[in-house]
Amino acid sequence: MTRTRQAPADTAATLDKAADENFPVAPFFLPRAWRDDLMAVYGFARLVDDIGDGDLAPGGADARGLGLEPGQEEDRPAALDALEADLHRVFAPSGDGPRHPLMRALRPTVRRCALTPEPFLGLVEANRQDQKVRRYGTYADLLAYCELSANPVGRLVLQITGTASPERIRRSDAVCTALQIAEHLQDVAEDLGRDRIYLPADDMARFHVGESDLAAPSAGAAVRSLVAFEAERARDLLDEGIPLVGSVHGRLRLLLAGFVGGGRAALGAITAAGFDVLPGPPKPTAPGLLREVGYVLRRAHREG
Repeated sequence: MTRTRQAPADTAATLDKAADENFPVAPFFLPRAWRDDLMAVYGFARLVDDIGDGDLAPGGADARGLGLEPGQEEDRPAALDALEADLHRVFAPSGDGPRHPLMRALRPTVRRCALTPEPFLGLVEANRQDQKVRRYGTYADLLAYCELSANPVGRLVLQITGTASPERIRRSDAVCTALQIAEHLQDVAEDLGRDRIYLPADDMARFHVGESDLAAPSAGAAVRSLVAFEAERARDLLDEGIPLVGSVHGRLRLLLAGFVGGGRAALGAITAAGFDVLPGPPKPTAPGLLREVGYVLRRAHREG
């Protein structure tokens, strides 16, 4: 991971979170222009998620950068509204430009790559939904949420690298949804602490899992079976992404293999934990990630 050139030092706390993701955000082997653009997009995505989760860095710099009034620092809907207003300044052809340093860093990327507002607005709307929707009734409901919260990121990667096509977007959406589901599975306990459950209610009922079961120190057999079921769904979605990896070449193939392999490694860590995600997020190891990336590359070559 490398920080974008344009972002100043006071955004470091946000950008440094890239190291904790399940996939490589902007690895060293990519061209410098791609790394800068990917980190600019990541900075926006991380900022909007931090606002939605109430995880902004202490000190109030982000609130001031967004132009929030004193006392609004903890008002998540107001902060998301302010972020959306700043996003419109990113795309405005004239005017003073965006206020927040991460948004100022995003503007050259938007112009250089001819990005459109829709994927960014989707990410904002996903975090608005997080303020209102705490439970998901069905798997279809969860997929609709992932369409806002995850899939725009993959579409932006394809746009930045000049490789977007309808088929690649479809497969990218499958990968991004899988990555989101894997993250939800890792974070069941943390999300419950925020009064959020991303396990579909109808699946919980099918496996006889109640909300109190998710609050236990460790998972019982029913919770483990439910997590294993959802993990298999995510693994199937990742398999849909392997032809996407095989459809591109060079360093971009390695990057996309990192996304798919990162998801597989996260699911592997969940499996290695016996599907007991309640004590804390099972994290993949570096060797595990490398093994999975190698697997994805070999399979993409074989099927390509």
